Amino acid sequence: MKLPLKGIIPPVITPLLDNNTIDVKGLESLIEHLITGGVHGLFMLGTTGEATSLSYELRKELIKRTSELVNHRVPVVVGITDTALHGALLIADYTAEMGLDGLVVAPPYYLPIAQEEMRDYLENLVPKLRLPFLMYDMPGCTKLHMSIETIKRAKELGAIGVKDSSGDMSYLYSLIQEFKSSPDFSIIAGTELFLPDTILNGGHGAVAGGANVFPKLFVDLYDASVNRDLDRIALLRDKVMMINSTIYNVGKHSSRIVKGIKCALSVMGICDDYMALPLRRHGKEERKRIAQYVEQLKLIMLYP
Repeated sequence: MKLPLKGIIPPVITPLLDNNTIDVKGLESLIEHLITGGVHGLFMLGTTGEATSLSYELRKELIKRTSELVNHRVPVVVGITDTALHGALLIADYTAEMGLDGLVVAPPYYLPIAQEEMRDYLENLVPKLRLPFLMYDMPGCTKLHMSIETIKRAKELGAIGVKDSSGDMSYLYSLIQEFKSSPDFSIIAGTELFLPDTILNGGHGAVAGGANVFPKLFVDLYDASVNRDLDRIALLRDKVMMINSTIYNVGKHSSRIVKGIKCALSVMGICDDYMALPLRRHGKEERKRIAQYVEQLKLIMLYP
């Protein structure tokens, strides 16, 4: 895997037929949709991939099938976050065995932990990892907003970058500033609307959920940001904002973003929209609204 890891790296949804069955045809269609759309890498078993709701057996099957389908065309990183060290290492070892490229590490997500405890966890975990790893700051799901000191320690232990899903722009800027003298250490935005600011200020890319649905839009926005084309950035960012106000805004629960992405892919004929328990897919009325939004968005994606 060439460093720094950069560009658009979608947090790939996990196509399912039921709680124990991967939608294999859907996974193949989705991966081809993403690679054809020009993405620079794939992030499997993240939050958008419902990783923590899947059995170890299902996670391993997803890793194996992804390895076969991607076949080294783009780098693939895999989330190994777990409540227990053993579970994280189980998935980390299998990812290495399947020939994928890297791992993504977030804090264990049940017990509230301190920064020092997270650093101690890394010092126990990292020597056992066989692949490069990115840190993943996701305080909304893990209870810990990792400090700059914790990320610095992770880098000392071998981390190749950090994905920031805190939604805190000042923290993102602090990461870029702290590691500006380490150009191979990737600063990746997890908030997709932060993509232009990330690139313009010296960061490297985005793990953008909406790229599951419209990969080319996000790739084009990344390219415009790299080229510092402010007019084109404004045009494309407006289209990203339309995804936020439509597909992401159907339903009243906080799970509506992941549900919306899966539902949009389903109405586009790419994969099934079954959600792993405890989540449930959108109902008929929500699906109808998503279908209408997808058709509207397809029209506005025909930009020059």
